[in-house]
Amino acid sequence: MKNKSLKPGWRWVKFGDVVRLPKTKSKDPLADGFERYVGLEHLEPGDLRIRSYGNVADGVTFTSVFQPGQVLFGKRRAYQRKVAVADFSGVCSGDIYVLETKDPQVLLPELLPFICQTEAFFEHAVGTSAGSLSPRTNWVNLADFEFVLPPISEQLSAITALKAAIDVCYSLEATYIAAGRMVQAFKDSLSKRYNSNDIKSYLLKELLLGSPDSGCSAPPKDVSTGYFVLSLSALSRDGYISEEYKPVEPTSKMLAAKLEFGDMLISRSNTVERVGYVGIFSDERDDVSFPDTMMRLRPNPSLIIPDFLEALLQTTSSREYLMRIAAGTSASMKKINRANLLQMPLKVPSIHLQNEALKELRKLKGTVTALKLRWDGALQLARQIAAKTIEGDA
Repeated sequence: MKNKSLKPGWRWVKFGDVVRLPKTKSKDPLADGFERYVGLEHLEPGDLRIRSYGNVADGVTFTSVFQPGQVLFGKRRAYQRKVAVADFSGVCSGDIYVLETKDPQVLLPELLPFICQTEAFFEHAVGTSAGSLSPRTNWVNLADFEFVLPPISEQLSAITALKAAIDVCYSLEATYIAAGRMVQAFKDSLSKRYNSNDIKSYLLKELLLGSPDSGCSAPPKDVSTGYFVLSLSALSRDGYISEEYKPVEPTSKMLAAKLEFGDMLISRSNTVERVGYVGIFSDERDDVSFPDTMMRLRPNPSLIIPDFLEALLQTTSSREYLMRIAAGTSASMKKINRANLLQMPLKVPSIHLQNEALKELRKLKGTVTALKLRWDGALQLARQIAAKTIEGDA
């Protein structure tokens, strides 16, 4: 690729020639006026905006300072593609690099985050990462990444096109979020929309065939074993996320926790925000187990449809109940006791009414899926513009 002829004014550079690590530290962030901190958990894959953060006053050991306009890049597990532009000041995890351009007259700061989002940059970061459980890249290797640097005039043109694409993304995202809220509002109505003659009160244990199954966990392997276990991230607020697993040895205990299509899972151990997430395994494969941080529920089909139980457990009131019964001494990780979970009260209509409600819910989810595809397409367009820019094809 480097042998390709370049347009006048374009040149090959190394990332470290035009980008630097500020390395500003704060021994006492609160005293220095920093109110917010950002960890890897606050950065969303593929999202250039920081949507959540922690409060320094709650206690934090982070010391790396970042300022508005600087780029935050997750160096641990770079395959997660965590890059964001700060719009406030704060401190961040040591697993996050704070990046800025050395000279804005050579590389425009607005272009930097898009360079960091290109496939070529991520491939380089992942390829230079080391470590088994939590692979990390390092600055020496990142600085060695080579790309084509356009002249400022071409950079400005690329940024104009990128901003237009991102504006479309944000517009679609707003519509997508609004549609998602409609789905959640519909779920929240499930226990309220029926009169007393149409519903019956149960404890969760009465809706299940037996006690929830326990999973199995094991250290992930660096190489493919042909067998996998789900990651904690496989369960979200909206349900199961496909392909979120890691390779493990297929021991007898692991195989005993093998998943089947349609199995319902609930997170029994996770962060305060994520504990109690529920989802239905929808991958058609027989080489995946679930970890001991999850439990498998077996709904009684004569009383409740699995999809309806999933929706009930995702209502706001159910989430509040599940977070309330989650316990633990750790501030970050909470656990749900099986006995307490089984005592969860639920109001359930007839199978006929469940089917009617699920028809409406599937229509709403279909709208959300269509919007998500359009949003992803706009994001992909932005990445393509950035890729062409640093490959000399703009």
